[in-house]
Amino acid sequence: MFCTNCGSALEPDSVFCSSCGERVVEAEAVSDSGECAQTTAGHSAKQAKNAGTLVGFSPKINDPAFKKYLKNSNQWSFFFSLGLAVIAIVGFYIAGELEADGLSNPESLYIGCAIGTMFITIAIFQILGRKRSKTWDGAVIDKKVKNKAKEVKSGGGSRIKRYTEYTVFVRSDSGKKYVISVDDDDTLYNYFNVGDRLRYHGGLNSYEKYDKTGDDIIFCAACSTLCDIKEDTCYRCKCPLLK
Repeated sequence: MFCTNCGSALEPDSVFCSSCGERVVEAEAVSDSGECAQTTAGHSAKQAKNAGTLVGFSPKINDPAFKKYLKNSNQWSFFFSLGLAVIAIVGFYIAGELEADGLSNPESLYIGCAIGTMFITIAIFQILGRKRSKTWDGAVIDKKVKNKAKEVKSGGGSRIKRYTEYTVFVRSDSGKKYVISVDDDDTLYNYFNVGDRLRYHGGLNSYEKYDKTGDDIIFCAACSTLCDIKEDTCYRCKCPLLK
């Protein structure tokens, strides 16, 4: 048996092609009347294609829009941190000149420079982290919901805040475990199901489901905006939706 999409040899019980990820379409069966009838698997695959090819990891990830988005994100991170650094340096210099809170220059200026350097360093590590992040495949292995409480300080006092933690556990094909956790929002929790095949897109830090046929929503792989599955591009960042 061979893949009808890429021609690779398949195992007899294959559901998806190991080379291109295409759903396996079984050979047509011949009825007693001599007419050809598609098998259930073939019919289901055809329905998926007619529905918009919602099965498989989307090749749209190679669209130039994603590279442009990452480039703009890195530039924004750097210039934003640079702006904070300038504000810190100027602010502490002025405070030193006015000798506010007992500070004077050059000590006050040194503090401002240290804080400014910290902002820029954080931005640089964020940018390097995006560039070093790798793409990998995996699957959802578990989901959990926990009711929790934490102490929150406000107005000189403190109070107990109760919240619900929604967690999805993912294991990569290499065996490493990852956790997706969100407080008081079950959208991602309901979006992923145990057994779902996923692809983590490095740099974008986002997850793509392999089979989206049962979904009516989809998350933008670039900015994480929640979109309608019928749309082709994210209404916020204009990047293609991976479907």
